[in-house]
Amino acid sequence: MNRTFGDRLLLALLIGAAFVWMTPMLWVLAMSLKPNAMLVSSTRGILPWPHTLENFATLMRVSMTPRWLLNSVVVAFGMTALTLVLSSLAGYAFARIDFPGRRAVFLLVLAGLMVPEQAIFVPLHAMLADWELHNTYFSLVAPRLAAPIGVFLMTQFFKAVPRELEEAAELDNASRLRIFWSVMLPLSRPALTTLGIFTFLFAWNDFLWPVVTATQPEMYTLSVGLGSLQGNFAMSEGLGFLMASAVFASAPILCVYVVFQRYIVQGITMTGGK
Repeated sequence: MNRTFGDRLLLALLIGAAFVWMTPMLWVLAMSLKPNAMLVSSTRGILPWPHTLENFATLMRVSMTPRWLLNSVVVAFGMTALTLVLSSLAGYAFARIDFPGRRAVFLLVLAGLMVPEQAIFVPLHAMLADWELHNTYFSLVAPRLAAPIGVFLMTQFFKAVPRELEEAAELDNASRLRIFWSVMLPLSRPALTTLGIFTFLFAWNDFLWPVVTATQPEMYTLSVGLGSLQGNFAMSEGLGFLMASAVFASAPILCVYVVFQRYIVQGITMTGGK
């Protein structure tokens, strides 16, 4: 394939920009593998030599990192699964069921996009405190299930599905639930995959609400737990320890991105197109 000079120049610029973007991550990874004694004198260089895994061993030894990792896995997968269920059901109802007040309710859902999440933290905190539900998986997951962007995405997708497919299923005496389960859901797999990936990434990286509702160390998520270590152990364990915690927290997200990058790009295109 022949490339013009302009194409080669653009490719070179993109490679250079990618290297600049990756340099901080490579630097963090290198420092996480260097002995703290070396980092005291210099933090230069991205080649981890000599290298050590002591910083990661210290991270597992002096903290509740395995428990925090488990909490993050439970919260991220639970939030993703429940959001997919609720958003797909709501999206199908708004797109295909003509019920009284549908337009007003849909506009109310979209209005949720304009409300900053910080504005509802105080009433949420008070409500969960009255119910004595803080420091539970319920308090970490339930407030995040109200996902207007997910409802909007699924509504727009279901509206684009030809009605002839539903009419054909109705001729076979399929119920509304059967049509949704056997016809609409299989067709919505790309939209569900996109929504699931974005929800998982958001849940894994979420810091503000978990730090509000989880006050006991055993209920910290990974982001909150590792953040607390920076204050407690940063001076005693050294810079390599901090860099190891950053690598440990970001590695799962990088793996998810590498595996599902095609769907993430499709999701951005889909959201922009709608």
